[in-house]
Amino acid sequence: MRRRKFIQSAATGIVVPTIINGIPANAFSANSQLSELLNPTVDTDHVMVLIFLSGGNDGLNTVIPLDQYGNLSVARPNILIPSNEVLRLNGNSNVGLHPALGGLQTLYNEQKLSIIQSVGYPLPNFSHFRSTDIWTSASDANQVIDSGWLGRYLDSEFPGFPLNYPNANNPDPLAIQLGANLPLLFQGPNAQMAMNVSNPDIFGGWPNGVNDPTDNTPRGTEINYIRTISRQSKSYADALIASYLKGTNVAQYPAANYLGDTLKAVARLIKGGLKTRLYLVGLFGFDTHAEQGKGTGAHAGLLQQLGDAVLSFQRDLEGMNLSKRVIGMTFSEFGRRVKDNASNGTDHGAAGPMFVFGESIQSGVLGANPQISSNVSVNDNVPMQFDFRTIYASVLKDWFCVNSGQQDQILLKKFNSLPIIKNNCSTTSIEDYHLSVERLRVKCYPNPLVETAIVELSTERGQLQIQLFDPLGRLVKVIYSGKVEAGLHKFSFENEDFPPGNYHLRVSHGILQKSVLIQIAQ
Repeated sequence: MRRRKFIQSAATGIVVPTIINGIPANAFSANSQLSELLNPTVDTDHVMVLIFLSGGNDGLNTVIPLDQYGNLSVARPNILIPSNEVLRLNGNSNVGLHPALGGLQTLYNEQKLSIIQSVGYPLPNFSHFRSTDIWTSASDANQVIDSGWLGRYLDSEFPGFPLNYPNANNPDPLAIQLGANLPLLFQGPNAQMAMNVSNPDIFGGWPNGVNDPTDNTPRGTEINYIRTISRQSKSYADALIASYLKGTNVAQYPAANYLGDTLKAVARLIKGGLKTRLYLVGLFGFDTHAEQGKGTGAHAGLLQQLGDAVLSFQRDLEGMNLSKRVIGMTFSEFGRRVKDNASNGTDHGAAGPMFVFGESIQSGVLGANPQISSNVSVNDNVPMQFDFRTIYASVLKDWFCVNSGQQDQILLKKFNSLPIIKNNCSTTSIEDYHLSVERLRVKCYPNPLVETAIVELSTERGQLQIQLFDPLGRLVKVIYSGKVEAGLHKFSFENEDFPPGNYHLRVSHGILQKSVLIQIAQ
């Protein structure tokens, strides 16, 4: 039987780890050197739950830029959230939430929610499949990588997997996909690091492994492989069942809420003592090309599920004294266009907001609201303000305490972290971040640009990058990249026959980001 076919048919409800790049015949033999490496590099009881908003969530109707509301109302006459329905946030008059996100409003006002504006990558791809691969692999848009960022993280922490796993020190699955399936996310360099549970009903019989001798042939190698995975899957299934039966829930979860059901199961597994670090769950249906709705409708229904489920999950963790150990993070493969379409929906776009929640996060809004032009076209996008990999770097550094060299290997290059996590490995506060952004003064003139423009900015000493993004949110020019001294700096750039439209100038100074809307004329 082929390996892939075996994995697909191994069990009903649970898909077990597999190795897709092949392993040598002697890989299943005892190896004392590998056995010495079975303990994780960083001993942590921290847990992260990822919530995938499948389909491409519309950020501008999720996190409403109130200081851009006038121009937004021109761009979105069919789906605009009425201003009197927007949920306000304590201490921030420029940002509001969709009226269905009362649960997230509550968490923000309790200082348990971080909102990160305009997260994306430099050359956005508008294919669901390809963009999902980019987000889960943490690759550049022009790279194809066959491993995921969390797979590489787990591989660095648990070397040699799946050989001799589970073991006394690591008896439980390293990661679990519950009701969601993004296999690339947890694909390590050699092995799939996650267990896929199709639904919370994880009870059932599991076959015992067999130990009859095999011959030293390719057939024997394949049989050994199947037996290893079979024994591992049974052991992991037993651990899941035991933790689920031992665990409880103390909070009330919303009825008829798919995300709530899966998060309820996650909370119960954590309470039951499962040592799994990473969970993936999903909410599906965000590809809202038509009849997206305003305060009610398809998009509102999805956001209602999200807000209600996350609030219940957080209350459950608090009631079980687990809230300091667990954080959650939402992500989607892309955002939507600025302008609504003729079907009362929105089309595939570029950047969008992310949420990170929990008692251990630094609450607030990171980044400025997207700037909306008064003459938006159907091509206009929200450009990237934060590369999504800076959020990944923040989680690795400040939640899982991964050292900088290992971060760079996991994320394939170096990315600065942001002040998202508190009271752990973090060294920057969100208050200091905002003060530093205010000191980063940027202007571009003349605007509109016809032939030549000047970018003028005042900075501290450090690494500086100035990028120009077109209306689609694509990087079209790097104006400057290098180190600068403290003081006033001026950079000029030419109109290289760029098509007219609304462009965005992105200035990065260390971890600081600023964006300036600039129009390029005929």
